[in-house]
Amino acid sequence: MTNVLTFDNLEKIHVRKPVERVPFISSLTTGKTVLDIGCFDETAQSKINTDYWLHAQITKRAKKVTGVDNSELIPPEGIKENENCYIYKGDATNISPSILKDTVFDMVVAGEFIEHIENHVSFFKYVKENFKNSTIVISTPNGMAFSNFLMGMIKREVQHPDHLHVFSYKTLYVVCKRAGFTDFEIIPYQFYATEMILKSTGFKKTMVKGIEKFIKFFERIFRLNCMGYIVVINN
Repeated sequence: MTNVLTFDNLEKIHVRKPVERVPFISSLTTGKTVLDIGCFDETAQSKINTDYWLHAQITKRAKKVTGVDNSELIPPEGIKENENCYIYKGDATNISPSILKDTVFDMVVAGEFIEHIENHVSFFKYVKENFKNSTIVISTPNGMAFSNFLMGMIKREVQHPDHLHVFSYKTLYVVCKRAGFTDFEIIPYQFYATEMILKSTGFKKTMVKGIEKFIKFFERIFRLNCMGYIVVINN
């Protein structure tokens, strides 16, 4: 269970040590039957076929993976990746029963997904109602991230054009409560500049890696300013 918050402005929030997002989430799926929501990661195609693509790491560890994504890059018939994984094209906020096929999922993962959808509270309620007795794992960027502050200092803001929401520790707590969840933990994850590193060469790549290390050092001290959060829910 996460902290019990009073919402006093000066209350202290006790946050556990930050984790690396992809290794942490994928490790939870080991040997499990997994529903991977928003799995195609259209916003960062450069990560596909690397160790930084969450979906691939889940597929390596899980017993079986069913992916759902509405990306235009997915053909109508879907994509069969291998014997234990199939990605279907569809609405991940209201998944067709023909995709789920009465499968009992040990785990439902929605990585970097809720910031893209119009009604995140409805989505939390949807997974609570439709995937009972499953572990729900949801990750999303943190609006209070130190990296966002640094970008603001140079009159910049890093956002994808599909982003509709930003979250903080307390807003994620409220969303979980509104959806009716009682057993959940909100875990910070550390900064990564994967896309920039993969696209860079020479001095620029060295500089980006140095900045990444600096931000991670800061995040280990000021945990509420980490890049994002992973919500682990026992449904």
